[in-house]
Amino acid sequence: MTAPPVIAVVGPTGSGKSDLAVGLALALDGEVVNADALQFYRGMDIGTAKATLRERRGVPHHLLDVLEVTEEASVSRFQGWARNAIADIHARGRRAILAGGSGLYVRAALDVLEFPGTDPAVRARLETEAQERGLEPLRERLRRVDAVSAGRLGDARRVIRALEVHELTGRPFSSFMPERQYAAPAVQIGLDLDRAELHRRLAARVHRMVDAGLPAEVARLAAAGLREGRTASRALGYGQFLAVLDGTATDEQAAEETIVATRQFARRQLTWFRADPRVHWLDAQAPDLLDQALAVVREADAARPASASSRPGAPGAAR
Repeated sequence: MTAPPVIAVVGPTGSGKSDLAVGLALALDGEVVNADALQFYRGMDIGTAKATLRERRGVPHHLLDVLEVTEEASVSRFQGWARNAIADIHARGRRAILAGGSGLYVRAALDVLEFPGTDPAVRARLETEAQERGLEPLRERLRRVDAVSAGRLGDARRVIRALEVHELTGRPFSSFMPERQYAAPAVQIGLDLDRAELHRRLAARVHRMVDAGLPAEVARLAAAGLREGRTASRALGYGQFLAVLDGTATDEQAAEETIVATRQFARRQLTWFRADPRVHWLDAQAPDLLDQALAVVREADAARPASASSRPGAPGAAR
């Protein structure tokens, strides 16, 4: 039988995605699939606002704590993980709810998206060249073969990746960017929030993290190799509090820098998700938020063929 649409809860950090995902799961006999790249990491709990067992309210969560901090998160590997988890959830007659603010990871799970391969030797050569000559010669090379990517990508890691893909495939990296075409039925619910309220929430959350033991968490993970992790070491809050360990910042300075960086990240998330016309935006502060979200899901379910929506256990189906 045709699987029901995957429900994706998206939006900026601090908007309440985890809470809504759990509420939907309880209402729809569902399970949550994590799409926050930093919540893949074991031990990165406080600084990523990972839902506690109590906050999960008995709802199964997938793809939490699947990597060590020394491992690099991979969008292509996540795509396989997420789609396998979603297929398993639906095969058991339950509802898959994707939740997270990592935009490309959400797209990888939901959209038709091809990932080019990698070659460690090519990447190492380009990284060495960047270290010895600086990034500008590589960026200029990228402009000649892929002007679109050159205009979009700023940091060294992404520029090197784009050149690696071109060298391996002969195609511009930009040609692999996803179109807005779902690989399987899906519905995206975005949480919107007044900017001043979002900023207030983010500042309060960072201070709660510090009070809950973020500096100690960072110290513990530093001993486990956090600095060597290409992805984990750049996580918001963790890099800032590594500076505290190094004696180059105080807790107060690290907290303020984390607040600023988190606000900037939330703005980038909003830009990413607002560019997608398929997202159904809801007011994150609405008192009937869950009811509104369920209405969006019911509408998506009703748009499916009758043979699919009559699946036993589907919302609205006879029991």
